[in-house]
Amino acid sequence: MPMAVGLPSPGPPSPNRRGGADEMSDVQERLDALRKAIQYHAYRYYVLDDPVISDAEYDALWRELVALEQQHPELITADSPTQRVPGALAERFAKVRHPAPILSLANAFSPAELQAWRERFLKLLPPERQEGICYVVEPKIDGLSVVLTYEEGRFVLGATRGDGEEGEDVTANLRTVKSVPLRIPLPRDPRHEPEPTGVSAPGRLVVRGEIYTPIADFQRFNARQARAGERTYANPRNFAAGSLRQLDARITAGRPLKLWVYQIVVLEGAGPAAPRTQWEALAYLRALGFPVETRIRRFAEWDAVMAYCEEWGRTGRHQLPYEADGLVIKLDDFDLQERLGYVGKDPRWAVAYKYATEEAVTRLLEIKVNVGRTGTLNPYAVLEPVQVGGVTVTNATLHNEDYIREKDIRVGDLVVVKRAGEVIPQVLRPLPELRTGSEQIWQMPTRCPACGGQAVRPANEAAWRCVNSACPAQLVRAVEHFVSREAMDIAGFGIRQAELFVERGFIKDLADIYYLKPEDLLALEGFGEKKVANLMAAIQASKTRPPARLLTALGIQGVGQVVAENLMAHYDSLAALAAAPLEELQAIEGIGPVLAQNIVDWFAQEANRRVLEKLEAAGVTTARSAPRAAPRPAAQPLAGLTFVITGTLPTLSREQARALIQAHGGKVTDAVSKNTSYLVAGEAAGSKLAKAQQLGVPVISEEELRRMVEAA
Repeated sequence: MPMAVGLPSPGPPSPNRRGGADEMSDVQERLDALRKAIQYHAYRYYVLDDPVISDAEYDALWRELVALEQQHPELITADSPTQRVPGALAERFAKVRHPAPILSLANAFSPAELQAWRERFLKLLPPERQEGICYVVEPKIDGLSVVLTYEEGRFVLGATRGDGEEGEDVTANLRTVKSVPLRIPLPRDPRHEPEPTGVSAPGRLVVRGEIYTPIADFQRFNARQARAGERTYANPRNFAAGSLRQLDARITAGRPLKLWVYQIVVLEGAGPAAPRTQWEALAYLRALGFPVETRIRRFAEWDAVMAYCEEWGRTGRHQLPYEADGLVIKLDDFDLQERLGYVGKDPRWAVAYKYATEEAVTRLLEIKVNVGRTGTLNPYAVLEPVQVGGVTVTNATLHNEDYIREKDIRVGDLVVVKRAGEVIPQVLRPLPELRTGSEQIWQMPTRCPACGGQAVRPANEAAWRCVNSACPAQLVRAVEHFVSREAMDIAGFGIRQAELFVERGFIKDLADIYYLKPEDLLALEGFGEKKVANLMAAIQASKTRPPARLLTALGIQGVGQVVAENLMAHYDSLAALAAAPLEELQAIEGIGPVLAQNIVDWFAQEANRRVLEKLEAAGVTTARSAPRAAPRPAAQPLAGLTFVITGTLPTLSREQARALIQAHGGKVTDAVSKNTSYLVAGEAAGSKLAKAQQLGVPVISEEELRRMVEAA
């Protein structure tokens, strides 16, 4: 393992070797070294996207730091990497007055307007200063502007821009954003960065930056939300703004937020290192360890600026991993900036060059609803055909009921339509000033448009959902889940078979899988006798799966493998679970009020009860057999221990890891709590890792889990 940033030999000295002040001095030295190492490697990973040690090595440093701080809580510092973990829920955001106005920019929308901006500021300069002007051109990031304050190198305050004079104190939330440095300058490792930066922490530094979300991360988050039937966001900017302004910083910690820094607002005590140009300021910020965009350019000729803006509008902006609606052009020289000053609230020395968005206006003819694979009811707009970005658009997403209400979108409105991410059209807003009075307020249907079954909106969710498992719109995906390896594990049965059998009418609900007739299948193209025999044998074999597997297969919202096993440990049969009252379910560890309500609602549907009756009649196991005296393994090294599994493990699937733990006496749950013995974490571990670190739950790798098992 490569040593990190001057890291001394692992572990504090033994109390038998030294004591008192000497021992505490060594502990402090080790803590300092660990914090510097973790800060450096986090910077390499989250800012430079260029790690130089493995995840396992980084995790080892982190675990040692957490353990030492638990042993010596009096030595925990506010800028320790462990203190990114959020604390209690905030009641509100306090107002913060900025040390200097955080101003907006004037806009230019064409080359002529950009040229006019230059001519205006040139008139205010003496002839000798009109030559040799350099310009810095930066992408205009579409995020949420923030102001960060550092004192003696420590991050002490973070605020939103607000009205430019004062904003909201979101320090706790910003601390969870991993690209926000908690201490500057960040430590450097000469083996990987041989050139010294030559900068030290100024006495006071206030910088301005932008919190944003990469497009790919935003799309992945929205996809997960949609699958779960939860709120989706209209665009990355709204997502970033909403995520940073959560009263519960633990929610912010789980969101894919990043930071770009681009301006020094206040700089005190920097000495000769104080920059005198914007280009030098960006280099200075980068040397301190702030994330600074690498696509920023400096030009000594105005014609080159104009050519770059034209070219960037055609190609450059479409290659960015985040959303940007233009470029910001600044005079490089701070002396010139000071001489030119401001007009109103806009600096004369900078301008935002914005590009026309891919938007159009058309009439919303109708709002329809389709049904997603998990039963979510998704409204969409039927539009008068309109050209948007060279494509004829006739339909556009409306996200969910709340989006329609918040925007006050009505049937018959003239609406602004945009191709989100230049792919999916969406309705941005109505134009109420053009209404005639004939527009109609839309209501979400309370019956499923596909099957006529009841539609419900679970508490704290944005989406309505059809709870009829036989709903044809969701039946194919429901069948695919039912036969999957994690559920009933029917070999040779996948999405193609599900689509074909539903299309032919062989399957009208989940239970019909067990009523498929060989003669019907043999009549299908590509289904020979051997293939049909194998499929029927696999279906027959699945009847003996434990009832927890069947419960998982039914696709009740929120009931995965861990929850299903937990429930079937409390109930002898699915019939007993179906009869359980809401209060009784909520009393089970790991079953919250929303999940309990989902279970009650599912079993309350007559169509679902019929499916269960058909499954039982077909011979599918719906009850636990009487306890049998089964031989237990001689060694139960994990007995009495509770595990949670998160992330992608190197060699084991989640199911395999759970089986390994259970086979050696351990228990697996789905949520981290104070009762969790260990969190088994793999790659891309998310909020569960943060929760474990907050609670002091030990975090182990797959390799360490295997060693625990083999230790018996």
